[in-house]
Amino acid sequence: MDAAFFDMDGLLVDTEKVWLKIETEVMGVLGGVWTPEHQTHLVGGSMERTVDYMLAVSGSSVSPEVLRGWMIDGMVAALADGVRTLPGAFELLGDLRAEGVPVALVTSSLKEIAESVLASVGREHFDVIVTADDVTRTKPDPEPYLTAAALLGVEPVRCVVLEDSPNGVAAGTAAGCAVVAVPSLLPIEPAPGRLVVSSLTEVSVARLRSLVPPASA
Repeated sequence: MDAAFFDMDGLLVDTEKVWLKIETEVMGVLGGVWTPEHQTHLVGGSMERTVDYMLAVSGSSVSPEVLRGWMIDGMVAALADGVRTLPGAFELLGDLRAEGVPVALVTSSLKEIAESVLASVGREHFDVIVTADDVTRTKPDPEPYLTAAALLGVEPVRCVVLEDSPNGVAAGTAAGCAVVAVPSLLPIEPAPGRLVVSSLTEVSVARLRSLVPPASA
């Protein structure tokens, strides 16, 4: 295994509840109603997709730029109080570090939001950070993971992606990586090249290595 790529929201940190809170508050300002079912349409997606969807649901005439600003400001303010890492995340990051495996954070969130999370989690856990600001196409496109592999100088087929959403899983698979899925809001089925677990506590470095084909392959 040449590298491990971690998604952020819903996989590394418990931010899906924060997103739901801010989306609900902003939708109230727009004059609409937001439900957890609405949120499932946006899991693993970009801010642009979120903004477009919220405007469609609310029917508001607020400009996308203004709504985008409200969402970013709301998330950054909410994350300033800290964020909870999900079970097994810190332990796995530490074990990967101890074995000298490069680690990248690859998220569809904007840089400002990722920086707010990293202020709590610690940037030192990651060799490379790829956000929505670093690519032209976000997940489910493979570009974010291909970008991380290029920055680390590794082959995607020798890497493992850890994700919680169908969009993220699709991106990792399209990039040619092995995938570990820890489903959060949406179900993810097992498939060739994909391991599905209920928590990162079930994942070890050895288990990640077992997913990567031998170098001779």
